Amino acid sequence: MTGSVRDMTLLDLDSVMSIERASFLSPWSEGQFRDELARLGEGRCWMVVEEDGRVIGFGGIAVFGDEAHVMDLAVESAYRGMGIGRRLLLSLMRSAVEGGASRMTLEARPANMAARALYASVGFVEAGTRPGYYTDTGEDALIMWTPGLSVEAVEAMVTADRGDDLVLAIETSCDETAAAVMRGGRELLSSVVASQVDFHARFGGVVPEIASRKHTEAIVAAVDEALAEAGVGFKDLTALAVTHGPGLIGALVVGVAYAKGLSLATGLPLVGVNHLEGHIFANKLADPALEPPLIALVVSGGHTALVHVPEWGVYHTLGETLDDAAGEAFDKVAKLLGLGYPGGPAISRLALEGDPNAIAFPRAMLRSGNYNFSLSGLKTAVITYVEAEKRAGREIAIPDLAASFQAAVIDVQVAKAVRAAEEYGVEAFCLAGGVAANAALREGLRVAMTERGIRFSVPTYDLCTDNAAMIAAAGHFRLQRGAFLGLDAEAVANLALG
Repeated sequence: MTGSVRDMTLLDLDSVMSIERASFLSPWSEGQFRDELARLGEGRCWMVVEEDGRVIGFGGIAVFGDEAHVMDLAVESAYRGMGIGRRLLLSLMRSAVEGGASRMTLEARPANMAARALYASVGFVEAGTRPGYYTDTGEDALIMWTPGLSVEAVEAMVTADRGDDLVLAIETSCDETAAAVMRGGRELLSSVVASQVDFHARFGGVVPEIASRKHTEAIVAAVDEALAEAGVGFKDLTALAVTHGPGLIGALVVGVAYAKGLSLATGLPLVGVNHLEGHIFANKLADPALEPPLIALVVSGGHTALVHVPEWGVYHTLGETLDDAAGEAFDKVAKLLGLGYPGGPAISRLALEGDPNAIAFPRAMLRSGNYNFSLSGLKTAVITYVEAEKRAGREIAIPDLAASFQAAVIDVQVAKAVRAAEEYGVEAFCLAGGVAANAALREGLRVAMTERGIRFSVPTYDLCTDNAAMIAAAGHFRLQRGAFLGLDAEAVANLALG
């Protein structure tokens, strides 16, 4: 790690002024810095980063009651992009909360995307504009602030930066009650999943009311087992992570409410994770070298979406299902054929014995020119085929039907995934979600991407279905970015990715 952070002194002024003049159109004067340093200990804190006896960056804050304002921050040009500014901000945050502040504010030029990205990386969010703030250009200032700062939150971010954080994650978005403990976003110490499949199988799908009740019954035991398996207690943890959407609202509420209760009782900071982001991060656990820019295909019981990921934390949904999700379509067809619930594994097994070309099912939206999907028409085509065969008195070859249906789903997904990867020029592609366990889909995408020189990543089978390990991995990332949830946070059934 480059340099060490320490308090600024008058002896640093020559170096500070050199960086200041090279960084800003309207730099501070030496007199302004002297005035600020004269007020150290009176609501002012100024720090520098020093390497080999040379100042390479500096920053300062003013604390007014429960609010701290970032007065100035700059890094020598040769050292930008090395995390120096982030370290300065975290050090200033620590000083701010120790001085009684519970939030920080600052102004940034809207066009300075590098600065805005830096501030966002430690939890600053955009809160408004200040008209005509920059007198040199007449430009408005973008106001950014970090709500809900605490000593625990800042220390958790610092610990996550070191890779020493210990996160307990909770996942209750649908019908799996899951808890996991992970160190540094990569070392999985425990993963517990309490499945409700048997309770829902008799109904041919998830019953929301039953799911909520079963989460309530299982969540305490799941968390206790995850902690015991990891050999840790609450006092050893750095933070908590919880899925706060999207999903079944009643199921989500159980996990979010329990996580907020733990946060209140233990003082541990809480971060919220988007369930779909968790599925994408499952690939990072299986393939640690995976890095954006990449395209992700997220396919599950409730979601089918193609997502462009230019960098971690930035998600552009290129297209999604207009009706049934892939997993939902598999379940409905399986129910029609009397194959039970969940339908995906049953159809996948039968398809191995069938001919994918036996029945000419439609490839909906294959040539739509966009990245959206539609599966309701395919489902109707299957129903129509089954009814016609029954009327004709012919026995239905279930393996052929399963193979033909599966091929119709996969052909469209592979074609659109390939087109997205080529259009956006990415060198990596990942498959995520419960349907990522489908062997034919995995193989189809692997072959298509490998032929084009695109890195293909897919989670291990146990990380495809809903689990808390993926939430812990994404939670580590969210912790680094200071994306904390307050105790007033609510579950969001339709939470958008990104």
